[in-house]
Amino acid sequence: MILTRILRILAVFVAVLPAAAFAWGETGHRVLCQIAFEELTDAARGEVEYLLSLDPGFDSFAESCLFADIPERIRPFDHFMNVPRSIRAITSDACPLADTCIISAIRNDLAVLADPASSDADRLLALKLLGHWVGDIHQPLHISYQDDRGANYIDVDLDMPDANLHGVWDYSIVSANLGDDYLPVAAELRGSVSDWQRVDWQDDSVVEWANESYQITIAPSVGYCVRKQGACWYREDKKLLTTGEPRRRMAISDGYLEQHKAIVIKRLQQAGIRLAALLERSLQ
Repeated sequence: MILTRILRILAVFVAVLPAAAFAWGETGHRVLCQIAFEELTDAARGEVEYLLSLDPGFDSFAESCLFADIPERIRPFDHFMNVPRSIRAITSDACPLADTCIISAIRNDLAVLADPASSDADRLLALKLLGHWVGDIHQPLHISYQDDRGANYIDVDLDMPDANLHGVWDYSIVSANLGDDYLPVAAELRGSVSDWQRVDWQDDSVVEWANESYQITIAPSVGYCVRKQGACWYREDKKLLTTGEPRRRMAISDGYLEQHKAIVIKRLQQAGIRLAALLERSLQ
């Protein structure tokens, strides 16, 4: 079974990670940032390479996009956005339940990168973080609910330690359907993006990116929440998960991974194309 093989590979890696350690996992972040890098004009790509040359820890933009998660998570509250369970759509760039969130992180680091008065060190940091934030906002479960920690507290029946629904979207769908070698995956995904998609996706705002993720998050096929009384409940008989209560458990099949393959591919493509557009504008 595809699922069993993939989970055996992932088990050792996931066992040592804290909850919600990587949006998209390492492969997903590398894929979308490689797409973005290849989309850049020569001038913008040269500026990215110049900034990265100041950091001996990374030899490619794709690798630098992992920086926000390793070795310790940088600015933890900037990796996601929690919303009330009664919210039907994301329509504002305000962080509803915190002073900072993924939307404000993108806005703030983009401003630093685009400011000619910023030091090279500050621009390098903003570049690495921005690549990560754009990936995070396109992982649907990073726009979700606080009480269940973005589905980290929804257990799944998978043969791996600490398996949860968030991890399924971080790792399992990507690995089962695309593999772990990010360079050919990035090339294939970029090659299937049409010119009209490039134009269409670049016109969308960061708020729209967040709302796209949220609409996927609450879609019935994902199984994240139960629609009831105008809200998305944790389970049929409980709106919020409270401390000490038993967690929900889901069965995840090969069919679930295959069913959501197209969604994950599109989110990685959109993230790469949109990240490239942000970098192109800010590195002029």
